[in-house]
Amino acid sequence: MLVCTTIIESGIDIPNANTIIIDRADRFGLAELYQLRGRVGRYHRQAYAYLLLPPMGSLPTNARQRLQAIRRYTHLGAGFKLALRDLEIRGAGNILGTEQSGHIAAVGFDLYCKLLQEAVARLEQQPAPSRQPVPVEMETLSFALQDSRGRTVAAIPAAYVQDDATRIACYRRLAELADEDAVDALAAEWRDRFGPLPTCVEAMLELARVQVLARQAGVHRVVVRGRRVFMESERGLWRSSRGALPELQAADGRGQLRELQGLLRARRAA
Repeated sequence: MLVCTTIIESGIDIPNANTIIIDRADRFGLAELYQLRGRVGRYHRQAYAYLLLPPMGSLPTNARQRLQAIRRYTHLGAGFKLALRDLEIRGAGNILGTEQSGHIAAVGFDLYCKLLQEAVARLEQQPAPSRQPVPVEMETLSFALQDSRGRTVAAIPAAYVQDDATRIACYRRLAELADEDAVDALAAEWRDRFGPLPTCVEAMLELARVQVLARQAGVHRVVVRGRRVFMESERGLWRSSRGALPELQAADGRGQLRELQGLLRARRAA
């Protein structure tokens, strides 16, 4: 028998132990209970965890919620769901104050600005700005600079933007574009900073334009298989007035990107 405090939470491993008894489990946080429960059953033996509690009716609401969560999520891979439940119980905190360790320095200024944008849009009852670009899958498009196998390459090569951190920032700028004017402005900025745009960078900007138009048209995903276009939205696949899926005329990646832009502009205007 090992009698101890929560010191074993820090990772002490006793392979032969198969039973743990936690006294006054209502005083522990959900993460603590999860870690303590994991101290047993680390070998091939069946493990048991007993939580000793006062009458449930005398416990505060958040303590009962924690105990219900630790009892519910016992299967393999349940750690993520348990963490989400812990977030729901405790709250997300305040990114400006000290509640839940929410200082700006802890989340980063860039993420803070994005969270602030979402909060302002929510208060003004406007759609929150989307952070994720719309996925676009095309058989004629490659994001690898090598071994493109005849496909159109869409990427920012190191020969064009040599500094790794600057190149990553360029990709991030592409993901954050809000409209076509922003795409044009970014292309002009890159020509001024780095020189004439290589073909692969022009293709990357054309792809970003497709993603911007798709977001504005309410399209969640664009897939091009062969020359047939699958554009997914909340109402399902977008079809023409005749009920057929749109088809592209161009066979190359750049041409298909331009045709997609025309289709998305038409859908946005409809």
